[in-house]
Amino acid sequence: MTEEKMEILLAAEDIEKRICELARTISDDYKGQKILLIGVLKGAVIFLSDLIRHLKIPVEIDFMAVSSYGADTTSSGVVRIQKDLEQSITGKDVLIVEDIVDTGLTLNYLYDNLFSRGPQTLRVVTLLDKPNRRKVEFNPDYCGFAIPDEFVVGYGLDFNEDYRHLPDICILK
Repeated sequence: MTEEKMEILLAAEDIEKRICELARTISDDYKGQKILLIGVLKGAVIFLSDLIRHLKIPVEIDFMAVSSYGADTTSSGVVRIQKDLEQSITGKDVLIVEDIVDTGLTLNYLYDNLFSRGPQTLRVVTLLDKPNRRKVEFNPDYCGFAIPDEFVVGYGLDFNEDYRHLPDICILK
């Protein structure tokens, strides 16, 4: 596919502005605390990096890789952990950093899995949310943008490992 088959949904400037707002809110909510950010690979890595640069509180980071898409544009509903955390989260204030909440299946699974590990607090920040696609009830604690039911790429989000490099979030036609 070529980049001509895309429509910009969210421009890079709007994404940056919203991340600054999210970072301010998160910094206020966790004032005086150190939090562990868990980046969900691979899509959230750019969002996580930009978010960290704007936070005003101390953070640790770790990563998990989970999948329910494979090379398709719709979730299979089967969640697999491909890479687990390198540290214990017991007793820590944990914030899951996700690129997009779609059906809610992946994040619901991930949230339950991490909650069972005994964090002091566990919250979720997502850059994008597609509430119309939910198959399970799941509401992130912090959300950048609610978007329509379109397949999006760019700013770390991909289709079959392509388009992650785009600075804007685009609808893939």
